[in-house]
Amino acid sequence: MGHALCVCSRGTVVIDNKRYLFIQKLGEGGFSYVDLVEGLHDGHFYALKRILCHEQQDREEAQREADMHRLFHHPNILHLVAYCMRDRGSKHEAWLLLPFFKRGTLWNEIERLKDRGSFLTEDQILLLLLGICRGLEAIHAKGYAHRDLKPTNILLGDEGQPVLMDLGSMNQARIHVEGSRQALALQSLGCVLYAMMFGEGPYDMVFQKGDSVALAVQNQLSIPQSSRHSSALRQLVASMMTVDPQQRPLIPVLLSQVEALQPLPPGQHTSQI
Repeated sequence: MGHALCVCSRGTVVIDNKRYLFIQKLGEGGFSYVDLVEGLHDGHFYALKRILCHEQQDREEAQREADMHRLFHHPNILHLVAYCMRDRGSKHEAWLLLPFFKRGTLWNEIERLKDRGSFLTEDQILLLLLGICRGLEAIHAKGYAHRDLKPTNILLGDEGQPVLMDLGSMNQARIHVEGSRQALALQSLGCVLYAMMFGEGPYDMVFQKGDSVALAVQNQLSIPQSSRHSSALRQLVASMMTVDPQQRPLIPVLLSQVEALQPLPPGQHTSQI
């Protein structure tokens, strides 16, 4: 399974016949670790995700996560550079080599702005929302749903483009009813939009744990009045967070609405009748 991997010297590994140098640890959680590595063949930085596999089921889940990455070739979905399984006797580690995003996640950006007493502008929010919607549209087109959509699972590229990650949450997540899949995405996406607008989750303490979606759709949410946001944007987030799933706009409709709200390129203008 996977590709050849070996530890060549202290601090270096080889994946797919390419050598990578360990730089530093980026984070860890549960049974996975993420390290920053540099490709000695190209000088580019990558994130190496190592998943500890205690049982055969763990190995299968890691393989499915890799398969999910390989399924998509979209600018708003994180792609997989390489994958391999490392065996050490009875212990196994799945290694996923992924692009490194130095800007971090959307939540990192929201927090940085809050520390400076600032927020995302409406134009920035709309561009981010458009990219997220296009990524979700591509996922839905393959018959899947992203089950853990939140600001901490959205990376930002060098130009600020959103990139959906944590595709392992889509394991065994096929939903064959179009309406159910769309409703699931909209309730999560509504929480993301709310966070972009107001710098916090609709239920902040629970939102940090990733559980805000369940609460948000059980209670009608009152959207705060803010001079930073147009009435159209406030109406949009309210429609996505409504309690009745059947009243939420489907992704194609939402895409059209977001595209209509996009800022015009410099030098262009519209005439009002």
